[in-house]
Amino acid sequence: MSVVTVVSHSLIRFCEEMSWLVLIVILGVASATRPNIIFFLADDLGWNDVGFHGSNQIPTPNLDSLGVSGLMLHNYYTSPICSPSRAALMTGKYPIHTGMQHGVIYGAEPRGLPLNEKILPQYLKDLGYKTHLVGKWHLGSYKKEYLPLNRGFDSHVGFWTGRIDMYDHTTMEQGSWGTDFRRGFEVAHDLFGVYATDVYTDEAIKVVNSHNKSEPLFLMLAHSAVHSGNPYEPIRAPQKLIDAFKYIDDSARQKFAAVLSKLDESVGKVVKALHTRGLLENSIVVFSTDNGGPAAGFNDNAASNYPLKGVKNTLWEGGVRGAGFLWSPLLDSKARVAYQKMHISDWLPTLYSAAGGDLSVLENLDGVNQWDALSKNTESPRTSVLHNIDDIWGIAALTVDKYKLIKGTIYKGVWDNWYGPSGREGAYNASLLYDSHAGRILDKLNLMPPKEKVMELRDEATVKCNDSIEVIQCKPRDAPCVFNIDEDPCERRNLAQLLPEVLESLLSEMHKLNVSAVAPNAQPIDARGDPQYWGRVYTNFGNYETQHGSSVCL
Repeated sequence: MSVVTVVSHSLIRFCEEMSWLVLIVILGVASATRPNIIFFLADDLGWNDVGFHGSNQIPTPNLDSLGVSGLMLHNYYTSPICSPSRAALMTGKYPIHTGMQHGVIYGAEPRGLPLNEKILPQYLKDLGYKTHLVGKWHLGSYKKEYLPLNRGFDSHVGFWTGRIDMYDHTTMEQGSWGTDFRRGFEVAHDLFGVYATDVYTDEAIKVVNSHNKSEPLFLMLAHSAVHSGNPYEPIRAPQKLIDAFKYIDDSARQKFAAVLSKLDESVGKVVKALHTRGLLENSIVVFSTDNGGPAAGFNDNAASNYPLKGVKNTLWEGGVRGAGFLWSPLLDSKARVAYQKMHISDWLPTLYSAAGGDLSVLENLDGVNQWDALSKNTESPRTSVLHNIDDIWGIAALTVDKYKLIKGTIYKGVWDNWYGPSGREGAYNASLLYDSHAGRILDKLNLMPPKEKVMELRDEATVKCNDSIEVIQCKPRDAPCVFNIDEDPCERRNLAQLLPEVLESLLSEMHKLNVSAVAPNAQPIDARGDPQYWGRVYTNFGNYETQHGSSVCL
């Protein structure tokens, strides 16, 4: 064999080996460069509680800076209350299709999000993500198999039920009370007295700082704020911070402002930590409320959905139109108000797609992939949103294109009104955005728009009622109502009698959806779950058997 032949064969073999090496490196890089996903979920935040929706009353500079430099979601909807909304987020399905459409899950209630549902962190783990939950769960805790560590999360620090006191970490439900704060499965007694928002912030930063950057990160920070706590003091924050809001006349709103400012600060600190670790440039950051705000004393709270109608747990816009934004350097079109119609169930396919997942593995979802529509500012693939159907309470609402159907109401119509505060008094200080934790980072990355653009975007994102339209009263307990939400976001002009064909079309669509619904899985409270039997701690009582106050492992 000639020297030339030997050299040629050696070169071919070297090239083949190098090709495989290059392919391996490419595959490794592709895996390592999946975007980090950070999902901030606020609890009971109202439409009008953020500065980027037009309120001047409570500064939210970290949220505002991320919103104006990303996408402020203008037509974004959630479910009207906690557990159903979180179920939709996790499953990509309407609550009527998982049995989660009626009410919230209580700590002593023997149920949870059905175990046959594969949920968001499990899908992301299939793509190699490390997954962490900090804060609230509220999707079932009566058995271990329903808890976060058995449903796709690698770690969890927070609580299992629907609400806690921000300092003592107890919850009062259904005539009883108990501690509800966990590190994994263990009760976190050592965190007693530490303000919950600070616990979450510190834990989230710890997750960020200890994360192996060669793997993609999914961090969900589900805040307690701004949900009310226990009746003895439902809104709690550091007194020094409350004193900073003395310019607000309503004392409850002062406290609410302090709780919200801690939430805003937390988001900023976590974003700063992501940047310091070099993770932010390849991250997708989502901020969302889980439902509308409890205003005017509803749930002993002081949120604002102004000028939208209704409160949390109603199907008016104030109950289901969610404050939220999407931020990422990976977006093609940024720093704008996003008008794409979107539902909280869309996050699963949207984030899975952005992470490079194969959408064909997602079956029977109600959520749709919005990544391209949001990133490129093209038309939303969603034309309708089911707000809920609850045949137990006799309420339902659906939006198709620009028309919304409301059928029935809750609380006998007591909360079917408009509630402030408007927060429009005074001036908006855009300079605060550039001096916030998040704003300073974004400015350093040349991602913050100039102040003139900030003010322009904020004005565009501010909902204004159409005062020129003729008001036509809606009495949903007597007859269904129809509203043109594009022209009448404040739901003041009932078009049901003027547009009978639209009404019939919406009712027909509602009927089709209701036929597909599964029965609600709500259960009566189980006395075995009372914390008095478990050392005054809410626990996974379904894994045990109580016998005269003692417990036996099943």
